[in-house]
Amino acid sequence: MKQIPQSFINDLLARCDLIELINNRVVLRKKGNNYTACCPFHDEKTPSFIVNATKQLYHCFGCGVGGNAISFLMDYDHLTFVEAIETLAAQFGLTVPREAGAPIAARPDADLYYIMTQASRYYQRQLRDQFVAIDYLKQRGLSGQIAKEFGIGYALPGWDDLIKAFQKPEILPQLLSVGLVIKKEQKFYDRFRDRIMFPIRDRRGRVIGFGGRIIEKGEPKYLNSPETPIFHKGRELYGLYEAYQVLRDLPRLVVVEGYMDVVALAQHGIRYAVATLGTAITTEHIRALFRATSEVIFCFDGDNAGKAAAWRALEVTLPLLQDGIQVRFLLLPDKEDPDSLVRQEGAETFEQRIQKALPLADFLFNHLVKQADLSSLEGKA
Repeated sequence: MKQIPQSFINDLLARCDLIELINNRVVLRKKGNNYTACCPFHDEKTPSFIVNATKQLYHCFGCGVGGNAISFLMDYDHLTFVEAIETLAAQFGLTVPREAGAPIAARPDADLYYIMTQASRYYQRQLRDQFVAIDYLKQRGLSGQIAKEFGIGYALPGWDDLIKAFQKPEILPQLLSVGLVIKKEQKFYDRFRDRIMFPIRDRRGRVIGFGGRIIEKGEPKYLNSPETPIFHKGRELYGLYEAYQVLRDLPRLVVVEGYMDVVALAQHGIRYAVATLGTAITTEHIRALFRATSEVIFCFDGDNAGKAAAWRALEVTLPLLQDGIQVRFLLLPDKEDPDSLVRQEGAETFEQRIQKALPLADFLFNHLVKQADLSSLEGKA
C-alpha cells in the first residue's frame, strides 16, 4: 500500500492556518499570544483549550488532548488520518500523492466542491430577502439559528438566476456536472427554482448536493440533486454531519424520512436524527449508521408506505447486524410524521416514543405473525 509522503504532509501543515481551521468549528478568543476556548472534547465551564498560533498546535490542560490540524480534524470531524489529510488538501486544491516524488496537482473534483459551496452560500443569501420563504420556515416552527446551522437557503423562481450569479459561461459544464443546471435544446436552466434549499453535506462538511422543497402547491414536492461525481444518494445521510457538530459521541441515531423531519427534531433539541435522500435504505447507509453509533432507531410514518419502508429497512439490516449494535423500530400514528408530531407534543413526549421503540426481533415477529395462520402447524412453524 502506497504511503503519503511526509514532505507533502509537512507542506500541508505549513499552508494551514490552525486558528482559522479551529475557529470555523469552535469560537476562539485571543488571550495574549494564544487563543482559548472551552474544550470541544470534554465538558468544562472554564476555558482550558489553548491554540498556539506560532507553533500551530493546540492543547487542553483539562483532558490532555492536543496536536496539529490533522489530529484536530480526526478527533472533531471523526475522520481517519487519510481523510483528514484529503480534507486539508482539498482546501488548497491539491491532490494527495501516494508515493514519494508524485506531483502535487489540482484535484479534478476540487472545483466541483467549490462550486457547490458557492451555490449554497448564494441560496442562503437569497433567503434573507424572501419574506414568503422566511414566513414559511417560521410557520414550520424553525428559528433563524437552526436555519443557519443547516445552511437552509432559497432558490429564486427565475429560469437562470443561479447561472447569472456565477457570471461565467465557461463554468456551465461544471454546473451541469453537479446537477445545479439542466440542459434542454442547447440551452441551460437552473434545476432548482422557487424552492427552500437544504444543502446535503458529507461527513467532512462539504456540500455535495441539495434537496429543494416547493413552498406553494406543486410537484414534485421535493426535488433532489441527481447522482453526480461527488454525490451518491445511496451512501449519504442528511443531517449526520450536523449531528456530529453538536454531539461529539452520538448516543443513538434516529433515521427519519425527510429533510424537514431532521430539522424540526433539531429545532426541538433532538439532535441525533438523520434522513435518507429520497431513496430506500441501502447497505451503505446501514454501514455508515453502525460506524457512527451503537443504537439505531428507524422511525417511519404509520401508513402503509411507512410500514413497507420499515420492513425494507429490516431486510437490509439483518445481514449486517453485529454484536454491540441495537436496532429498533418506531412507527408513528397514521397521518403523522416526526415534523408534525414533535411540534404537537414536544420533545419530551417524542423522546418517550423513541425509548419505547420496538426491538428488531419484536418487530420481525410481529410482522410475521400477521402473515401466518397460527391455527395451522405450517403457520406456527
